[in-house]
Amino acid sequence: MNLHADRSQLAVVRSHELPWLPSPLAGVDRRPLERLGGEVALATSIVRYAPGSHFSRHRHDLGEEFLVLEGTFSDEHGDYPAGSYVRNPPGSEHSPFSRDGCLLFVKLRQMAPADRELVCVRPSGKSWPEGDLEPISRRPLWARADIRVDLERWSAGATGTIGSSGGGAEWLLLEGSLGATSDGLASHQSMTAGTWVRDPQAQLGALTSATGALLWVKRGHLPEEGGAPPIET
Repeated sequence: MNLHADRSQLAVVRSHELPWLPSPLAGVDRRPLERLGGEVALATSIVRYAPGSHFSRHRHDLGEEFLVLEGTFSDEHGDYPAGSYVRNPPGSEHSPFSRDGCLLFVKLRQMAPADRELVCVRPSGKSWPEGDLEPISRRPLWARADIRVDLERWSAGATGTIGSSGGGAEWLLLEGSLGATSDGLASHQSMTAGTWVRDPQAQLGALTSATGALLWVKRGHLPEEGGAPPIET
């Protein structure tokens, strides 16, 4: 299955409007955002675990990156409440489950094969800078070389640019709304919670938030050409 498979192209997906598709295991459903391959695939998805559901033990040959959106996700290594950000590197294994159900944003098979860094940032592990009155505030989650992952908080009325020409940007709108101000992008002008954007070449330009917004943002990892490797470098 190929979906938005050319990662050098702009994609805007309102995930909350997509149907849930069953995974091979009962109680685990997915809303695919991008996918390149069959059941073993480079993929970015919203994943839903029903209460008491579990996934069989598996290995992450090219890594797994996820953000817990709702509920608590668990494996044999611990519990990950809403707001947790985790990078399981290539070669890692686990047997995930959820006691009470959860919702995840998951990226699979997008890390460099030699990456061995395990990252786990729980909500209490990072906080917003005290007294930060900037229109756009960042809470860093992870960074390496030119690639970085942040939570961004936009105040009501804030205007800014997320994308860049060097490796582009990808984001998931967690709360609030954003609007694109660039001409010719009328279909993308209203972005609400659940909207996922992949913008390799900063095509959306300046954005504004009338209501305020909270976003998960990853920068510097996207190819500028269709033939480029679809993984972090």
